[in-house]
Amino acid sequence: MANLKELRDRINSVQSTKKITSAMKLVAGARLKKAQTEAESSRPYVNKMQTIIDNVTSNVNMENAPAIIKGKENNKNHLIIIMTSDRGLCGGFNTAITKLAKNKIKNLLNSNKIVKILCVGKKGQDHLKREFNDLIIDSIPISGQKKIDYEFAAKISNKILLMYENEEFDIAHIFFSLFKSAIKQEAQLKQIIPVLEDGQDISKKDDAIYDYEPEEEEVLKNLVPQNVAIQIFSGLLENAAGEQGARMTAMDNATRNAGELIDSLTLNYNRSRQAQITKELIEVISGAEAV
Repeated sequence: MANLKELRDRINSVQSTKKITSAMKLVAGARLKKAQTEAESSRPYVNKMQTIIDNVTSNVNMENAPAIIKGKENNKNHLIIIMTSDRGLCGGFNTAITKLAKNKIKNLLNSNKIVKILCVGKKGQDHLKREFNDLIIDSIPISGQKKIDYEFAAKISNKILLMYENEEFDIAHIFFSLFKSAIKQEAQLKQIIPVLEDGQDISKKDDAIYDYEPEEEEVLKNLVPQNVAIQIFSGLLENAAGEQGARMTAMDNATRNAGELIDSLTLNYNRSRQAQITKELIEVISGAEAV
């Protein structure tokens, strides 16, 4: 059994940890509301953009469509964009994203595809470097950004589009976490290049009839690059909300666990202290009887 000093030191240590986790919970809770509002506000725009692209695509002659819309015949080179957080202490938030990405990467490699990985957020690289370090071509930190804005997403998008123009990949997927609530986030996989996935139904999503000026192909040439930036921006906003929700939940659990541990240690301390007092009393009584 630990002596009294060791128990006191352990109790003080756990109490300090509890204060930290409690403070982190409050900070995450304060940031969550704003992040959630921004993530939810972006969804109607993202969905409408996708609907427009689907409707325009349904009117395009696939024989004349650019590769960024219909895809390439080869489709051997794949770019995996993994968006995670820069910081930990947020439960299984980052693990869920990287787990989904790992499964996709392994399936592609087993199919003899060439895979390149672009990490947005330090934790993605930390999780993947043991197995796929040779496949990681770049890592973009988020912590240096005061705010996740469209300009930051556009820089990432421009980098991806430049790689596509240089024929460095044929298909690009993004991985992020869709915010559901403070206690639930779902890892997502979405193809952003080309627009059409293999076997995708391109029938018209809207019964309305439109005349396009210029032609549909020209419209899509402008819309698709913008859609890539929008998808990345939306993923970053969803991640920001999910990270704060996951961190708030994780810190709440840690705070409660610390409280339970303090109660357990305090009980052991009191028992040890009582046992020591009883032992000292027995020694005093035994000494008095001996005299």
